[in-house]
Formats: sequence, C-alpha cells, structure tokens
Amino acid sequence: MKISELIYQDPKPVFSFELLPPLKGNSIRQVFDTIDRLKEFGPKYINITTHHSENIYKEDEKGIIRKMNVRRRPGSVAIAAAIQNKYGIRAVPHIISQGFSKEETEYALIDLSFLGVTDLLLLRGDTKKLDADQRKLDCHQYATGLQEQVNNFNKGIALDGSSFPPPEVPFSYGMACYPEKHEESPNMESEIFYTKMKVQNGADYLVTQMFFDNRKYFEFVDRCRAEGIGVPIIPGIKPIHLKNQLNVLPKIFRTEIPEELARELRQCNSDADAVEVGVEWCLLQCRELVRRGVPGIHFYALGATESIYRVAREIY
Repeated sequence: MKISELIYQDPKPVFSFELLPPLKGNSIRQVFDTIDRLKEFGPKYINITTHHSENIYKEDEKGIIRKMNVRRRPGSVAIAAAIQNKYGIRAVPHIISQGFSKEETEYALIDLSFLGVTDLLLLRGDTKKLDADQRKLDCHQYATGLQEQVNNFNKGIALDGSSFPPPEVPFSYGMACYPEKHEESPNMESEIFYTKMKVQNGADYLVTQMFFDNRKYFEFVDRCRAEGIGVPIIPGIKPIHLKNQLNVLPKIFRTEIPEELARELRQCNSDADAVEVGVEWCLLQCRELVRRGVPGIHFYALGATESIYRVAREIY
C-alpha cells in the first residue's frame, strides 16, 4: 500500500515525522529512542533524511593540507530497513539528486528494492555545501530528473538503457512543495507550475517545507487545487525549541516567522522559554490544520522530539 493510500484510508489526519541518521560512528540508539517516544501516536510512516558528502581540508601528520571527502551521516538505506524490521512502520528514505551521481542513485534503488523499502521522498537536496568538484558529478540537476530515473527503474530500464525484470513492488514516492515558494523560484506562478509537473510525472503526494503561518499553506493548497493538482498536500510543521531559530530558520529555509511569534521569541530569556513558546504556537497551528481537514501532519523532529510529543499528545 502506497503512502498516499495510507493517507486516504485514514479518516483522521495521519501522524508522521522525519529523522536524521546518526553521525558517522554513533549508535542507532538515538533514532530508536525518538521512535520509542513518539510511536504511541501511531505514525503511518517515518522519513529518514539523506546527506551528501562534503569536501573538507585537513592537515596530515606531515603538515600537508589534503582535501578529504567526508559523509557525516551515512546509513539512510540501512536505517530505513532497520525501522521497518524493528517497528513494522513504513520507512521513507529521502533520495536526493544533488551530491549523488546517477549511478549511486541506481545502486541505492537496487538495495532499497531488495530490502523491501519501496516508499521514497524525492528531493533536489541542499546545494549550498557542494564544492566545484561535486557540482561536476553526473547527477540530476533537479528532482524532476530524479523522478525520470525512478520511473524508468520501475519499468525495468537501467541507467545505461539496458533492460532488467522490473521490481515486483514498484517504488512510489512523494515530493516537496513550498507554500512560500522555493528560494530559486522567481514567483509563485512558477512554483505552482513545477509543483504540477511533479504530480504529472508521478508524485503520489506532496509534503511542504516547514511554515509558521497557516494562511500561507491554505492559500497554496487553494492555488494547487485550482490548477488541478489533486494529490494530498501534507503540511510540514516544526516546533521552535531554540531562541536563535527566530533568525536561523528564515535564513536556512526561507520561511517567514509571523510577527506575533517573533515578538514572543524575542522576549524569551532562555531556550527553555523558547520551547514553551514553540509548543504553544505549534499547538495553535495543528489545531487549525486538523479543524480544516488536512490529510496529515508531518513533523520535523530534529532536536524537538519532546516538543512534538507534547503537541501530538493534545492533537492525537
């Protein structure tokens, strides 16, 4: 059953959240601890982020500066399989186009298919930390190219054009959308155009970038529906839990902080105060979203597990 089918069959908004793989060398225990804390709310699926490697410069024992390629958070494929095996909860690894070659993507699809992980979230990925060498990789420049590769894989067409027996269970996937528009989109009309293209090319559902103003989400959904985009559009929500997120989140994710929330955060004397403000605001957002019949709520869990628990306890 696809994620979109899980969403459609549930009469109430589905609960889901996103995890970071542990840093290289760290235990998977932190991942399991987060799931153990939140599983009582019946998550229908859990997303696992994927991170490309980074080129760093490090001095060796002879004092020579060498460039090294380091992937700080490996293991998304293995973690997805571990989650499904341990908890029986659908795992949705991110597949990103930037920073991974087309060949690496094909091997990831092969491994995931063998492991029975057949739900994906296809994304372009963060390009800000890619250096000149990484930008020369034979990768897809945009997520729509990634879609084509996954669609071909489902048909039994390899990257080199050769044929193979198509997977018994084809991949299904969701994609990202941006109620406040992607930072590279010239306008919202362009944003809607590319959102519609993603759906026409096979995206079963869409999940939004985090937002803090529900009005932006509802306006975006209305525009999508007017353009004939009928798939579920899942709101992505993050409870603020640090004072500095007032400035950090708009800078990184290009999301606007409403003045009412910004004013409350400016008055916080500590991160503990910011947690309380974040939980209260998130509850207001989620209650309105549920009241207006959203298909689900997807929580960005990094560093905010306890806040999400408090919100979900009231909503679910």
